[in-house]
Amino acid sequence: MKVLVIGDSCKDVHVYGECERMCPDAPVPVFIPKGTRANRGMAGNVYENLISLGATCVIVTNQNEITKTRYVEQKTNHMIVRIDSGEERIEKANNLHLIDFDEYHAVVISDYNKGFLSEGDIAYIATQHKTVFLDTKKLLGDWARNVKFIKINEVEYNNTKHLLEDKNWFKEKLIITIGSRGCLYRDKIFPVKKVEIKDLSGAGDSFLAGLVFNYGKNGNINDSIVFANICATTVVQQKGVNTINEI
Repeated sequence: MKVLVIGDSCKDVHVYGECERMCPDAPVPVFIPKGTRANRGMAGNVYENLISLGATCVIVTNQNEITKTRYVEQKTNHMIVRIDSGEERIEKANNLHLIDFDEYHAVVISDYNKGFLSEGDIAYIATQHKTVFLDTKKLLGDWARNVKFIKINEVEYNNTKHLLEDKNWFKEKLIITIGSRGCLYRDKIFPVKKVEIKDLSGAGDSFLAGLVFNYGKNGNINDSIVFANICATTVVQQKGVNTINEI
């Protein structure tokens, strides 16, 4: 299976350390770094998860680096602060018209709305392939009409549902992740087993990768949602941003 991933990428950095005392001159904890872990994030994390599942994958993404650095107390796994940099310099996608979309079994748009892809870009991509999956932070509109499936989380859905009240095209497309309750598709809840959650970072990317990978194998969206739930449940039980191995 060959998959094309298009979207904004970043470097996810987790700095783990200790907080055992308060700063004497300000009401903040003193953080002592003990170790650092870095991974590809956003669309890059979708790409890495698809690779880990066994797909052949190509990514089209921003070349300048966005960095998300999380400072985490290693004993409690409590995030002290997250520092983002590089978003203001992101370049826009170009030369999308040069891509041979017919080379791929599926196309995944991982749009974190940092500026790499416009609504027009996404509308164009959706006309170039019959199996396009979209995960977007944008408010949904008719520009997403030709996408095959749209994966968003519950907060994103609540922010955009008022724009969909008079539209019918999205009903067969919308897959809504609802946290520990699982996933909602066509008024059916696909539950997940209860596990100890250590880190939600990148869970949506793992869900999307599992969804696309399984759908590419069997073409059944219900089975693919079940598999995607398993993928997301696997990664939330680990610290940091993680990829899934073939399950």
